[in-house]
Amino acid sequence: MPFEPVQPEKLSQSVVRQIEKLILRGILRPGERLPSERELSERLGVSRPSLREALAELQENGLLTSKAGSGVYVAEVFGNAFSDALVRLFSTHDEAVFDYIAFRRDMEGLAAERAAAHGTETDLKVIDTIFQKMEAAHRKRNPQQEAALDADFHLSIIEASHNVIMLHMMRSMYQLLREGVFYNRQIMFKQRMTRESLLDQHRAINDALQARDATAARAAVEAHLSFVEQALTDHQQAEHNERIARQRYEHEIGK
Repeated sequence: MPFEPVQPEKLSQSVVRQIEKLILRGILRPGERLPSERELSERLGVSRPSLREALAELQENGLLTSKAGSGVYVAEVFGNAFSDALVRLFSTHDEAVFDYIAFRRDMEGLAAERAAAHGTETDLKVIDTIFQKMEAAHRKRNPQQEAALDADFHLSIIEASHNVIMLHMMRSMYQLLREGVFYNRQIMFKQRMTRESLLDQHRAINDALQARDATAARAAVEAHLSFVEQALTDHQQAEHNERIARQRYEHEIGK
């Protein structure tokens, strides 16, 4: 018979598995500092030697990293889904921008549908709280904060879909967006009408999620990203037209 005696699990292994799950589920994020050794051992209810053994194993596995005099951090393993060469390629070709938006439209539409159907009440509270912060930033006319909250809002929907593969993949994508690899999000917040439209679109997404209307949530996300796509197309065309106008002007004054 294919049975073996059950072996009691070491305390350090229990700690390893708990921290692994927190990282996998996106609760502990890349770059986040863990509590001090004393605080962590108290929270987990284990001795410091057991905790040290667990942390050493997690560091050996590349999930945690130690910084001298600073503490233990979650490693930046999930932010490196693309090679440096590929990132440079993305940043120099407009084609990548529009493929990126199309990819987001597909993935985030699915995530919104799943979040409406499977997200917990607390998931929906997180999404609504971030949207309220977006409204506050909008009233203050703080485009930098508004753009940062935009990313947080979309990631909170992906988190609420409870698919860990999608979560870590999209976090990598958003990190590149935050670094301006695909496009500078603050371009979207320059004009008043665009800012108003973007806020209204996020409100429609939030309303559909709070109502648990999966179809409407997906449609609202897709409409929002189609608007972003068109706005970037218009911006690129305007820049192109300005370059031509500048050449004409320089030629005219040089006569």
